[in-house]
Amino acid sequence: MNHKTFEPQDNLKEWVKCYWNLESDIENTPLKNTIIPDGTMKLIFHYGDTYKHHINDKESVILPKCFLIGQLTKPYIVEPLGITGSFVVRFQPNGFLPFANIAIKEIQNTAVPLNKLFGKDGDKIGEQILNANSTSERIELIETFLIERLTEKNIIDSIVKSTVDAIIEANGQFSVNELSEQNNINRRQLTRKFSSTIGLSPKQLSKTIRIQNALKSLLNKEVTSLTDLAYQNEYFDQAHFIKDFKEFTGLTPKEFYGNDLKMSLIFDVKN
Repeated sequence: MNHKTFEPQDNLKEWVKCYWNLESDIENTPLKNTIIPDGTMKLIFHYGDTYKHHINDKESVILPKCFLIGQLTKPYIVEPLGITGSFVVRFQPNGFLPFANIAIKEIQNTAVPLNKLFGKDGDKIGEQILNANSTSERIELIETFLIERLTEKNIIDSIVKSTVDAIIEANGQFSVNELSEQNNINRRQLTRKFSSTIGLSPKQLSKTIRIQNALKSLLNKEVTSLTDLAYQNEYFDQAHFIKDFKEFTGLTPKEFYGNDLKMSLIFDVKN
């Protein structure tokens, strides 16, 4: 797999976390790839062959060539159907709201075609990016497209943004009560603001960030045992850690630690 990450221009950094490009031939592409929730939404353009999404052991659907993937709350299983060539716009946790014309909370774990989001303009930008000759050209196209739609720069609630920043800074080791007290806001009100802005509750985002932090520790071999990993990330006990881990990856830590790990961290919170 050839995976490269690129920074957005300065006036989009508040909304766009990064762009990345992934290419691979059939021989070097795993049969299935588990995408783990990372707290961000993404625009995905498959300029290579498309992918199949496995809903469960018996159901699957062919994904569009160009689509937005909503916030994930569970593992999302995909399978390449040929040669991989993918360009991805990865938004900040609260970054897609200025471009949204649909309720973000309602598209959890859902692939939304670009024409449903942007109408004919969605079809046009999709075609342009699929036919582009380089990653730099794709970045230029999508940045022009996004900037033209960025008309309400103050749309993100300041309390939501500061809470997101606090969750990320603490690697998800924050309780919702602490977050609401820190911002002097009722817990229920904070959850409602979060859900409409990000598509996740504060608790869901915290759990997501904490699991991603644990996964990076595994990847970087920063711990010597799974027990140490659980305590390092302030889980109540080993059972709590295993429960959350399986919720987000579909596997126990021991089952997961193998060939799936690096592929599953394509979408992570580090970049």
